[in-house]
Amino acid sequence: MRKRSIGSLEVSAVGLGCNQFGRKIDAEATKSVIDAALDAGVNFLDTSDRYGYGTAPFSAYGRSEEFIGKALAGRRDKVVLGTKFGNPMGDDPRNRGGGRRWVRIAVEDSLRRLNVDHIDLYQLHRPDPATPILETLAALDELVDEGKVREIGCSNFTAAQLGEAVAVAAGNGLRGFASVQNEYSLLVREPEAEVLPLCVAHGVAFLPYFPLAAGLLTGKYVKGEAPPADSRLANFKPNRPWLDLSDGNLDKAGRLGEWAESRGHTLLELAFAWLVARPGVASVIAGATRPEQVRMNAGTVSWELSAADLAEIDTL
Repeated sequence: MRKRSIGSLEVSAVGLGCNQFGRKIDAEATKSVIDAALDAGVNFLDTSDRYGYGTAPFSAYGRSEEFIGKALAGRRDKVVLGTKFGNPMGDDPRNRGGGRRWVRIAVEDSLRRLNVDHIDLYQLHRPDPATPILETLAALDELVDEGKVREIGCSNFTAAQLGEAVAVAAGNGLRGFASVQNEYSLLVREPEAEVLPLCVAHGVAFLPYFPLAAGLLTGKYVKGEAPPADSRLANFKPNRPWLDLSDGNLDKAGRLGEWAESRGHTLLELAFAWLVARPGVASVIAGATRPEQVRMNAGTVSWELSAADLAEIDTL
């Protein structure tokens, strides 16, 4: 598995998204997925303090971190562990955001659930308009000084928000964000306009999530056919209306799939290989609920796209 840098961290080009741990799969299944990831060379695990909330009997806020902590017992040194904070953790309005008070509480809660003495990459899950970014960066800087966190990052930031964070950190002698995690795929290319160039200019690692566009880039959806009843898009919430079974999305996915197949690969393999080839991308975050999914995702990095390939893909 190829490795990339997030600040001082060396991570696999494909990472394991842990958002379904505790939400859809239990502790035993979580361990099986993590075992498969490590065997496949995936060393980067990305979760959040909120992950695990759902309707399953074992679900609760923080359950993903708890299950990861159990699965990693005795082998913490095998992984680069990232988690996130800032999303609401229950009904108390104080238990969210990027204020110093909550940063201090949230990190201790995550350390306890993960059963570790430090977090490799600690990320603000979303911008907090109620808190000056200086306060958040200063609080995170303290955590690095104390050895509780190695690198800091953010998620779902616009170019303007990321640019402000870069400037504030530099102007106040603070550590800046080493990474930003945003949605990015062959069907969602908005980061290329501003966020990715900003990342490249300032050495901020970009971590794409939703690399398969909620399943549109797996090849399982066919124009004119109803989606499988248990598929993600059959039950997808409208918070991402651009990821739907529209003719435009299905036509684009069809053309990309044909291009990949003409070269002996699948659409899924192309979705990963294309992201890995993009400037600024450090690790592609992909969720999994079964070991075979992890193995399939990890195997995609063996396909290295050329500059000519990338140019041709842009025309599809």
